[in-house]
Amino acid sequence: MAEPSDKKQPPLKGIRVIELARVLAGPWAGQMLADMGADVIKVESPDGGDDTRAWGPPFVESKDGDNLSAAYYHSTNRGKRSITVDLKTPEGRETVRRLVKTADVVIENFKRGGLEKYGLDYQSLRALNHKLIYCSITGFGQTGPYADFAGYDYIVQGMSGFMSITGEPDGQPMKAGVAVADIFTGIYSVTAIQAALIHAMRTGQGQHIDMALLDVQSAVLANQNMNYLISDKAPVRLGNAHPNISPYEVVPTADGFLILAVGNDGQFRRLCKILSIDAIADDERYATNKARVAHKVEVRQIVSTETLKWTKRDLLTACETNAVPAGPINSIEEMFADPQVEARGLRVDLQAADGTVIPGVRTPIILSETPLHYNRPSPRLGEHQDEVLAELNEIERNIAP
Repeated sequence: MAEPSDKKQPPLKGIRVIELARVLAGPWAGQMLADMGADVIKVESPDGGDDTRAWGPPFVESKDGDNLSAAYYHSTNRGKRSITVDLKTPEGRETVRRLVKTADVVIENFKRGGLEKYGLDYQSLRALNHKLIYCSITGFGQTGPYADFAGYDYIVQGMSGFMSITGEPDGQPMKAGVAVADIFTGIYSVTAIQAALIHAMRTGQGQHIDMALLDVQSAVLANQNMNYLISDKAPVRLGNAHPNISPYEVVPTADGFLILAVGNDGQFRRLCKILSIDAIADDERYATNKARVAHKVEVRQIVSTETLKWTKRDLLTACETNAVPAGPINSIEEMFADPQVEARGLRVDLQAADGTVIPGVRTPIILSETPLHYNRPSPRLGEHQDEVLAELNEIERNIAP
């Protein structure tokens, strides 16, 4: 992706974020804000920094063979500056307070009350900066009987009901292949932070944001939540089938599997024509989506019997030609090689100061007038210590009475 010109600056240029967060949800929010132009200062423990720096293999190695931390760390810390601070020391806590006086946003994911003993909780810091937006990310939020419990993405996927609708009907409940509770929470946190920034610009007042993994993962069950609330029947695992649409699932072919996503009756009629089973399109058991959902097992058997007579490529081509939604099931390697993904510039390669090129994936947002920017790879631990402290000293000199 092209870097923004002087006339087109990223939307959050001039916003400063102090990130007191590690692992995924908080850093994911921080990375999105950095991509949008915010100056994100990642405050890390001098004892190894963010836990994910060690979560490998694989690890990124520099040109001179140094370990530049695990790939996991680099997935969520692009665009930031890193300093190390020992919060257990008065000097460390004072450094954070000095930074907060210059900041617009703090992101933290300590357990509830975990920063109070350091005097770095919201109430303490808002006294230093009344415009401060303070985003707390925890497993269960600041209230409720679980508020003091540690929260983990995997456990939240189970508690939220997500795993009860994921997996084969006769198999184990399944988690997602990535930490979706963490990632969704990071994204929702960015939304909340941007709303709070608008409020602060209008009123001059900051606020506390209370984000909980369980809240988020439960909320994003979307239509499945409504299916329960309207019917009073809890949805169950359907494998790759859809609870409200048929056929909307994985089907077999002669050389593998593909996805059919038939969303309306016209598409179903065209699919039947492709598969030479036109007659069932007029059968009252299959003519409407409501009827097909009621007879989804039969629909699956009929359609799968016919798709097995096709190769993946031939059936995909026939579906594309006849406006029937269908798609391949790519590996991640195949996804990155897909011409559409390549055309959209999803992969970004960023060069570190020593010339090491670190690949990454851009934030999937394109803004015509305030383009996001990608000009800094994930920082080494404490890489910007001198730079940030020198800036802080200069700011303090300029505002001294």
